[in-house]
This record gives sequence, structure tokens and C-alpha cells, in this order.
Amino acid sequence: MQQAPTAGELPKLLRRDRMRDLRERAIGAALLTAAAVGALTTAGIILSLAGETIRFFGQVPIVDFFTETEWTPLFSIQKFGVWPLVSATVLTSAIALLLAVPVGLIAAIYLSEFATLHVRSLFKPMLEVLAGVPTVVYGFFALTVITPFLQGFVPGLSTFNALSAGFVMGVMIIPLVASLSEDALSAVPVSLREGAYAMGATRFEVATRVVFPAAISGVIASIILALSRAVGETMIVAIAAGMNPILSFDPRVPIETMTAYIVQISLGDTPYGSLSYLTIFAVGSTLFFMTFLMNVLSFWVVRRFREVYD
Repeated sequence: MQQAPTAGELPKLLRRDRMRDLRERAIGAALLTAAAVGALTTAGIILSLAGETIRFFGQVPIVDFFTETEWTPLFSIQKFGVWPLVSATVLTSAIALLLAVPVGLIAAIYLSEFATLHVRSLFKPMLEVLAGVPTVVYGFFALTVITPFLQGFVPGLSTFNALSAGFVMGVMIIPLVASLSEDALSAVPVSLREGAYAMGATRFEVATRVVFPAAISGVIASIILALSRAVGETMIVAIAAGMNPILSFDPRVPIETMTAYIVQISLGDTPYGSLSYLTIFAVGSTLFFMTFLMNVLSFWVVRRFREVYD
């Protein structure tokens, strides 16, 4: 039976309890601050873009911005149709997904269902090394290696083009698709696999007909996050895709994405506060809205299709 504290021990116990309460409050405050950083950062980005974007649309009708098909804010005859930049962004991102999704999913299924523990511990870090390569290196690799290689097979391929830029972007986001998808596949309970094996299914059938459908929410979320990463990529498209804002879905010709245009204007040749300068905020707001929608979509997919196992 525990003895009651004596009169001399009681003050020490009270001080210890107060110190413990102070530590708990300090930890709670630190965790709240850390959780608020993301929300505050998002709010700061919105505020920094909103003011200049409103100034831009005070001079350029928003209808023209979203309906015209020419983008020439640096020319004497200025046109402010954003669709050439949007189409270039969509084109390069689509090419990147066409490479990254099948390769990333195949790698994820292999690492989760077929690879031994030793092989997984060896190859997964090697795959994720691709995510640590600076994007400027990817850009020069696309321009100096991939483009000359593709010119031997693709007729009419320009030095600057969307094909090589999208291809290298796909290589860049493969680790994102593979790693997140592998985590989703590995989270599927072993009991589902064992039940399928008990019914005579092969390992390939278990991986593709049992495990993969069970992890579909995580897989789709990884693809959407990879897409948002490709949409926001800057250096690869700025170096390899060119700076020619035309409305075209031909991957062989030079184009200009939204991020590449922001880089072009940010170099300092455009007068500060001019209408041409304000275009980077309008384009940046459009890009932010696109990536924000994709992230919201990924969270919705996870919540809508997530499987809960007891």
C-alpha cells in the first residue's frame, strides 16, 4: 500500500507537478506553432500574390486573360491570353506522367510484392536518390543529352522542345510515384495476401488483383501529387523547353510554361511595377490555384477511396 507523502515531501511533489505541467504546455505550444506554419505560409503566399494580381486585373480584363489565345506582354502590341502558357504546362506535365506513372507503379509493385528485404533496402534508396538531384542538372541533361538523342528518331524536333523536357521531368518524379505508391501497397494487411494465396492465387494475381485495388487511394494520391510537382517545375522547362509562348500541343516545338515565364520576367529586364511585371503575379496566382486544386483533389481521393482495415 502506497504511503501518503509527508509534510516535507509535499512541496517537492507540488513543484514537480507544476514543472511537468509547464513542460506539457510548452510542448503543446510548440506543436501548435509547428502545425500553424503551413497554414500561415499558405496565407502569406495568397496575400503576397493577391495585391499585385488585383492591380493586374485592374488594367487587363479577366475575360481577356482567360479567353484570348495570344501571350505577348513584352511586345509593342500586348496580348494577355494565358492559354499558351497553360497549354505548355499541361503538355510537359502530361508527357512526364506518361513516363513516371507506369515506371513508378511497376517499381512500387516490385519493391512491395516481389523484392526480397535485402533488395528492397538496396534499391529503394537508390531510386529515391533521383529526387535529390538538382533540377538544373536535369535541365542541362535534357538539353545536352536527351534532345540530341531524340533528334535521331523524332523528325523535326527542335533544340528546345516539350518532349525532352517532359521526359526528364518524368524521370524526376518517378521516385515520388514509386515511393508513395510502395508505402500504400505495403500498408495493405498481410491477411488479404494470405487469404488470396489460400485460394490458389499466384503472386502476380495477388499483387495486381488484391493488393493494388486495396491501395488504390494511396496510389491515386501519389500520382496527383507527382502531377502537381511536375506542374510547378521550373528549371527543367526553362532550360530545355524554350521560351516561345505559343498555343500548341506539338511536343517537338519550343514552348513556354508558366514557371518558365515567371523566370524570364524575374531576371530583372522588366521595369518594376509595370504591367508586364504584374503579369508574373497573375500567372503565379493561376499556377498556385492549379496546384492547390490538385492537392485538394488528392486529399479528397484519399478520404473517398481509403480502405479501413480492423
